[in-house]
Amino acid sequence: MEHIPLVDLQAQQAEIIDDIREEIDEVLTTAAFIGGPAVGRFEKAYAQFTGTAHCIGVGNGTDALELALRACGVTAGSEVILPANSFIATAEAVARMGATPVLVDVEPVHLLIDPQRVADAVTAKTRAVLPVHLFGQLASMEEILSIAASCNAVVIEDAAQSQGASHNGKVAGSFGLAGATSFYPGKNLGAAGDAGAVTTDDPEVAEQIRMLGAHGSPSKYVHDVVGMNSRLDTIQAVVLDAKLNRLPRWNGMRRDAAAIYGGLLADVDGVRIPVGRSGYQDAWHLYVVEVQDRDAVLAHLNEAGIGAGIHYPTPIHLTKAFSYLGKGEGDFPVTEVAAGRILSLPLFPHISPEQQERVVDTLRQVLRVG
Repeated sequence: MEHIPLVDLQAQQAEIIDDIREEIDEVLTTAAFIGGPAVGRFEKAYAQFTGTAHCIGVGNGTDALELALRACGVTAGSEVILPANSFIATAEAVARMGATPVLVDVEPVHLLIDPQRVADAVTAKTRAVLPVHLFGQLASMEEILSIAASCNAVVIEDAAQSQGASHNGKVAGSFGLAGATSFYPGKNLGAAGDAGAVTTDDPEVAEQIRMLGAHGSPSKYVHDVVGMNSRLDTIQAVVLDAKLNRLPRWNGMRRDAAAIYGGLLADVDGVRIPVGRSGYQDAWHLYVVEVQDRDAVLAHLNEAGIGAGIHYPTPIHLTKAFSYLGKGEGDFPVTEVAAGRILSLPLFPHISPEQQERVVDTLRQVLRVG
């Protein structure tokens, strides 16, 4: 029985391997491991891809969030509004720098940050709003930008799951003062290890991020502030540049696969499927459905060789790490209900229609038996 993975990274690597061999050999030969020419080339290309003036490569997506927050003026004691439905790194980056994550619930259709909840959460300490473009779908940025402007807060996007997603032609990572992204291998644009970046149109923010990511140093052995060591290494830049050239096509393949799932699942009772919105082009990082008795359904799928998963089983406020925020069950009902029902089906650019048919047939059988 063929195993269908949640994501197939080997197929992507097979496409780029010939392109990157010579460049990686050059990196190894010249020993240009940190800040080599490939880093600058990729940063320029990714800035162009997102339609921003600057891209700064960093070590990973969590660092990208923290560096963006710091460069945009968020300080210890500030409040940052973000959704309860996200990977923990979104809140972790805020907490790591001594700011306070202010969690809000999400809207029930797309499970993205609810602008009305953002407006309700604003206080005199609000310094930033941190919307997350989850599953490859963009948050409602026009409303969020308007709310942030009314309280003099900055907007920093968590664009880790949305590389290439757009609204009316404007791409994720270009709406706020800065956009932070992760190039973790499983992302739409994934490295061969950890990597991340921040995009911005503001030259001062870009300069601050570069300095903060280099130990707070504007030049060698000059340290103006306490920073960190977070830089994009050259080999990762080589891999990312090769994949970036293919990303529009790969995202198109994801959209095609999402459309196939939508058709196959349309008449399956007990499954709520994701929907798009007019004017939005989704990147379909994940294909997330909702089912009852999710854990049992997931176990049966996995036993049948279907690599389904959960993103994410525990809301941020119910983790031990963020228990200090004083939130508990019932505080964010939409997020909590979704956390018990969401199920990520296998989705990657190279998934075949036949594989998708098997996924859906298996899911249909599991639901019928259940």
